[in-house]
Amino acid sequence: MKKRAITASKAVLMSCVMMIGVALTNGAASASVLITNDVGGEVSSYVQKFQHMRAAGERVVIDGPCLSACTLLTGIIPRDRVCVTSRAELGFHAASYYDDASRSFIPTREGSEEVMRLYPAAVKAWIGRHGGLTPKLKMMRGPELTALYRTCE
Repeated sequence: MKKRAITASKAVLMSCVMMIGVALTNGAASASVLITNDVGGEVSSYVQKFQHMRAAGERVVIDGPCLSACTLLTGIIPRDRVCVTSRAELGFHAASYYDDASRSFIPTREGSEEVMRLYPAAVKAWIGRHGGLTPKLKMMRGPELTALYRTCE
């Protein structure tokens, strides 16, 4: 009984948060989203989030690490709505899944191919010049990043 009450409370809270978010974005077609330390997560949820942001006309300020699935914004949010600060960095790696038996992340070629299809040509080229997507995180920052995105004013 207690677990159901907690679950119901979470559902009500999430509904309220979503309604507030919709209300805020409906009145501000050019609102900015600040990314300061996003370590990524599940790919489909990031795709959905960035598609919603694109549809809402939101701008993105990258002001710190944007890693893993966070980098998918490069293929979803139009370049003219993204700016980067001197602290911005994008971190790319091979897609993987968690294997319960080994308690580790296992790289998946199919997942990496799907992620690569989402990136724009300039990002794909950069990844290719740096050895492709591998389990090791590859960081884009500084002049390499500002060659693709304008600096924030």
